[in-house]
Amino acid sequence: MDELKELRVTVDDVIYMPTLDAPEEKPHPFVYFISIHNESTETVTIKGRKWVVQEGEEMTVVEGDGVVGQTPTIEPGAHFSYNSYHVTAADAVVEGAFFGRTGDGRWVFARIPEFRLEVPGWV
Repeated sequence: MDELKELRVTVDDVIYMPTLDAPEEKPHPFVYFISIHNESTETVTIKGRKWVVQEGEEMTVVEGDGVVGQTPTIEPGAHFSYNSYHVTAADAVVEGAFFGRTGDGRWVFARIPEFRLEVPGWV
């Protein structure tokens, strides 16, 4: 599997949303907005993802098929944007990768740049 440098991921926004439902042990909900930009000459279908969330000493790895229940096909010059959420017990650092397949069947990946989930007023 090769990193496709022209498949670029941007974290467009991260918003602390205390009004969303969250379990007592992880009471801090965040909504994040992500875009996957295909700046290559190849069509890419996103088949999976892997997120690594570091919360203090605790590391959580989240892997799964597609993106928010979809396997978007991104044509050259196009992008796919979505939003999702994550709940934490404290501040966290997130990074990971999306995995895709090109039109000719080659497996590729694009890194998700590190971003932070910071609880306002958290010390």
